[in-house]
Amino acid sequence: MKRNLYTLLCAAIVASLLAACGGAPAAAPAATEAATEAAAEVATEEAVATEAATEEAAATEEAVATEEATEEAAAPAAAEGDTYLARAMAGEFTGTKVSMTGPFTDEDAVKFNDSIAEFEAATGIDIQYEGTKEFETTISVRVDGGDAPDIADFPQPGLLANFVKAGKVVDVNEFLTEEYLQGQYLQSWLDMGTMEGPDGPIMAGIWARFNGKSLVWYPKAAWDEAGYEIPTTWDEMIALMDTIVSDGDTPWCIGIESGAATGWAATDWMEEIMLRTTSLENYDNWITGELAFSSPEVTNAAEVMSEVWQDKYVYGGRAGIVSTFFVDAPTPIFENPPKCWLHKQGNFITSFFPAGKEAGVDFDFFYLPGKDEAYGKPFLVAGDIYAMFNDRPEVRAVMEYFTKGESLKSWLAAGGALSPHKDPDLAWYGNDVERGIAALVAEATSVRFDGSDLMPGQVGAGSFWKGMTDYIAGTVDLATALSEIDASWPR
Repeated sequence: MKRNLYTLLCAAIVASLLAACGGAPAAAPAATEAATEAAAEVATEEAVATEAATEEAAATEEAVATEEATEEAAAPAAAEGDTYLARAMAGEFTGTKVSMTGPFTDEDAVKFNDSIAEFEAATGIDIQYEGTKEFETTISVRVDGGDAPDIADFPQPGLLANFVKAGKVVDVNEFLTEEYLQGQYLQSWLDMGTMEGPDGPIMAGIWARFNGKSLVWYPKAAWDEAGYEIPTTWDEMIALMDTIVSDGDTPWCIGIESGAATGWAATDWMEEIMLRTTSLENYDNWITGELAFSSPEVTNAAEVMSEVWQDKYVYGGRAGIVSTFFVDAPTPIFENPPKCWLHKQGNFITSFFPAGKEAGVDFDFFYLPGKDEAYGKPFLVAGDIYAMFNDRPEVRAVMEYFTKGESLKSWLAAGGALSPHKDPDLAWYGNDVERGIAALVAEATSVRFDGSDLMPGQVGAGSFWKGMTDYIAGTVDLATALSEIDASWPR
């Protein structure tokens, strides 16, 4: 079309030139008119072409802008850690296998496998879990022998820290940003998951199931009948204790006997009080040995515990604490009338309550109150942290899945687990006790792991247990007990 227009225009111009030279005068007007029309048509065609080019350029610019906007919109998703999990859900890793080991056996192993079944079906990734009751021994043998699993579940973060220090563990922050993890966990969990590697601190793992410790159990029916109120501060708790004594009863049921592990229940009390009387920094330094047991901070915590553990406040007196099996300690709560009214222990203790006792009817619980407002509402926990030893895309996807409350949904419904994540719905919990504990933890301003589980074994599962037992039994004074613990610390 365009070539014909240019041909016609040229012909018209030639005709015009001939006319100007005196040749074919009759044709000049027509040629001039044709030339004008042709020129107009060419101009129109060029205008159309220019407009088309402009529109094409605009479309290209819009496409680029759209692409940039799409990339920008996708950026937060990547920053939120959705990349590998999204790829897994899209089927990219179908047929791959991820090996995992940990201490879950028997019923816990069944519940864990049930909790990952939906993910495996959706992604085609086979998580091959192998549980063992000798986890602490076998994981060391496997890692040292070059046969580390892709993922391992550590119930004692102190053991994981040894592998991190040796450079054996993958830094989770290599594929999950700090911002994303802060959206999934309270900062305290991330602080506890940060461990020192050969080249500096890394995010050593992902927190999964946990158990809550900062709980006080009481006989609800008798409590309501007596008209007692739940204390919300340490001073209110002391006032309640004095009221119970004035009523002719004993406030606390306490027992720390546990065979070779006698004393561990006392270390829990020390950890609770440390969190309520000093800073998180001091607590963290205490479990690493930088803050001595003989320091004013730790000494003060022991003295506060001693004030609660006076003869008048404890069923059987202070002397009975050491000889009372920790499992049997809460039993007097359920006598009629109760022989004691308060028992501090983790949520696992309900498994040892007398048969037929119903939560919310025969017993209930409240948060062990804070002592100093400056330290907020801390919560003492124990639990599981999943660490990654082999770095492949499908392993990253599984680890990312474990950062979601969804990964525990069926386990929460079945009972026996609490979620450290921010996103679970309380309705997912299958019983009122664990739902109530989860609500309390959600209100916590900080979380810290059981300190004795983080200390070197000879201290946390040795001299700390013994020192507290000796002091409570009265065989040594407090200063001696704390100094002996310090002397046992490996240097």
